[in-house]
Amino acid sequence: MAKRMMLLVNPNAGKAGFHAVLADILHVLCDGDWLPTVVFTKYAGEAPGIVTRHACEFDMVTCLGGDGTLSEVAAGMMRLKETLRRPIGYIPLGSTNDVARTLGISFKPVEAAKALLTGSPIHYDIGQFGFDSYFTYVAAFGAFTEVSYGTPQETKQALGHLAYMLEGIRSLGKITDYHAIVEYDGGVVEDDFIFGAVTNSTSVAGMVRLGSERVNLSDGMFEVLLVRKPADILAVSDILTSVLSTDFSGPNVLFLKSSEVRFMFRENVAWTRDGEDGGSHRDVYIINQHPGVEIIV
Repeated sequence: MAKRMMLLVNPNAGKAGFHAVLADILHVLCDGDWLPTVVFTKYAGEAPGIVTRHACEFDMVTCLGGDGTLSEVAAGMMRLKETLRRPIGYIPLGSTNDVARTLGISFKPVEAAKALLTGSPIHYDIGQFGFDSYFTYVAAFGAFTEVSYGTPQETKQALGHLAYMLEGIRSLGKITDYHAIVEYDGGVVEDDFIFGAVTNSTSVAGMVRLGSERVNLSDGMFEVLLVRKPADILAVSDILTSVLSTDFSGPNVLFLKSSEVRFMFRENVAWTRDGEDGGSHRDVYIINQHPGVEIIV
C-alpha cells in the first residue's frame, strides 16, 4: 500500500519557482510508492497550523520551499506530542538553503525528491524561542540580521544569495551595538555586542561555515556566536577575519556551546529566526528542544 505524504509547497520560495519542478517531483514520489497530497501555503506563518492540524493524517510531511518554510513545518511539528510527530522531508527551493547545505541535501529539487525514497531520518534539535516560538537553525540579533527579512522577496527571487550580500553592504553604515547580559551553561558574560547568534547549523547565511567538527545537530547543544563592539578599525578587520576563518581565539568574537541561553538587554532588540522577522525583545530565553524533529537525509 502506498504511504501518504503531505507535500507542502511555498509558492513564493526560490528564484525559479515551483512551476518548473512540481510535476517531476510528483512523478518521482508516486513512482517511489508515495501518495502525495499537495498543499499550497497562502501566506507566511500559515504552515505551522496546517502541520499541527493534519500531520497525523500522513506518514511524512515534506516541504518544497526555503529554510523559512522548513522552519514553519518544524514549528508546527513541535507543537505536537513527540509520539505524534512525523518525519520531515525537505526539498530546497529557497535563496540560501542553509539547512540543506548542513544536511547535504541536493539543491536540485528533483534529486532531493529522489533522495527521500532511500534516505533515513536523523534527529535534529529545534530551538524554542521564548514561550511558543521555534527556530530550526539560527536565532540572531544585531549587524546584518535585518538583511534576511528586510530584503524584498522579489529581489531574493531575482538575485538569490547575491541579494543578501548587496543588502549587507548597504547596511554597513547602520551597525549599532547593544549592551547585553548573556547567561549560558556554566557562565555569564556582559558587554556591548554588535551581533549575536544561537545556531544549530554548519552554515549561516551561506557565508559563515562552522564545520562539522564544531557542530552536532542532535547533541542538545547550541553553538553561540557573540561579536563585541569593535574599538577601532583594526578590531573590525580582526572580527571579519575571525568570522570568515572561524578562528575564534581573539578577544572580539566569543564562541560558546550551551543547551540554554538567556539574553537581557536595556531596550527592545530586533531578532530574526531562520531568516524571518523574530520580533523585538528585551529579555529572550532560548532552549534546545532535544531530540526535536526527524528530518530525512
